[in-house]
Amino acid sequence: MQRPEDAGSPLVAARLDRLPMTALHKRFVAIMALGNFFEIYELFLAGVLATTLKATFSLVGFDLSLVLASTFVGAFFGAVVIGRLADRIGRRGAYMLTLTTYSAATLVCAFAPNLWSLILFRFIAGIGLGGELPVTDSFLGDILPPQQRGRYAAWAFTAAYLAVPAVGFLGMKLIGESPLGIAGWRWMFAVGSLGALLTFLVRRGLPESPRWLESVGRRAEADAVATRFEEAAEAEGWTRPPVTDVTPQQRPVRLPARSIFRAPLARRTALMAVLWILAPIGYYGFGSLGTLVLAAKGLTVSSSLTYLTFSFIGYPLGSFLSVLVMERAERKWILCASLVGMGLFGLAYGNAASPMAIILAGFCFTLVANVMSNSGHIYQLEQFPTSVRTTATGWLYSLSRLSTAAAPFYLIPLLDAHGAGTTFAVVAAAMLLSALAVAFGVRTTGLSVESISGAPQDADFPPSSTGVPAHVASGRRTETP
Repeated sequence: MQRPEDAGSPLVAARLDRLPMTALHKRFVAIMALGNFFEIYELFLAGVLATTLKATFSLVGFDLSLVLASTFVGAFFGAVVIGRLADRIGRRGAYMLTLTTYSAATLVCAFAPNLWSLILFRFIAGIGLGGELPVTDSFLGDILPPQQRGRYAAWAFTAAYLAVPAVGFLGMKLIGESPLGIAGWRWMFAVGSLGALLTFLVRRGLPESPRWLESVGRRAEADAVATRFEEAAEAEGWTRPPVTDVTPQQRPVRLPARSIFRAPLARRTALMAVLWILAPIGYYGFGSLGTLVLAAKGLTVSSSLTYLTFSFIGYPLGSFLSVLVMERAERKWILCASLVGMGLFGLAYGNAASPMAIILAGFCFTLVANVMSNSGHIYQLEQFPTSVRTTATGWLYSLSRLSTAAAPFYLIPLLDAHGAGTTFAVVAAAMLLSALAVAFGVRTTGLSVESISGAPQDADFPPSSTGVPAHVASGRRTETP
């Protein structure tokens, strides 16, 4: 029988794209979700603990901003370094590195004796976290069939965002308590560390991305992984198309990292950069400042945590909503609509006075925020060719982390000086500007990542004298607005 690597056979990308969703795909999605659960857990942990850490370490405004920002500054470096590393050593190896770094540093945070050790090890934990989302997004884009990519990637994030209310409810249980004589906030760091260790053990069974393997010339290994998915589909009743029915394809060019800053990819890089600089102002601004905003309204720490926890229920429900709509409309318009919704509900939250109005506005904000987050992550993973996908995603997410790290330094003073209404007016303006940028993006829903990215083929686009494929060097456009 003719093997897939024989002449006239489809490449790994085509073989993966023609598959239905199988139990193996779903297991892969579940493992991605487990890792993201603890990544999201950590990102929202500081906001829940903000008032407790402020009291524990007698923090003033700038010190509190450092604590809130330290993880995101680390994530900035992690996204750049690990994102690029994942395109060089593979998605799986980068995953193991992110989890090891995060788990070890977060466990040290649980025993931090003073403010500066807490800031230092939250920074190191952030390096591991920074690489998590770029690698996850690329991995999902590499494996999932195009007709189900949006839906099942949204499922992965939906499961992960159960971490947000989990952080809130855990905070309600542990903050103010000292199980076994250890402060509750320290237990919350330890839970994150042990969860990441569990994920590390589960992820050891992950296959390497077959698209990535093929892009670096490891074709026998790529064939083996693709065959594993094909055999799983055949066991569930799928029939492999005859080789003679497939049009031969050329293999993709391996692009240099600098191609993301050159035409035709530079336009996408710029648009996504605007999104990831502005969207986190609202998304993580709410998570980090939630208890502080409520305290500014005159609520106690206990009441603030209760209101915020009920608001946080919107995160997993918003993720579930995204599952329902992700394949029913064009991705960029879902993203635009959710950004506008964040701006409007943020204004309502900032100006709400009654308990019911605060909870309702907060719930609606988090609901649309996770439609935005899921559609943004999925839209991001569809933008770039395989060989630079994680590099580009890492650079762009690094801007997100830098934006998030900077936010406490101007949002907290703005909150202190002018109140929640003005603070969320700034958030609303950022959301509307990011929606405007995304409106100029390309269509992606239901298309293969190769056709979206306009990935060059080795026979069609030979390298130019600069080492960049000729269509990239010439600036020829391949995208559809």
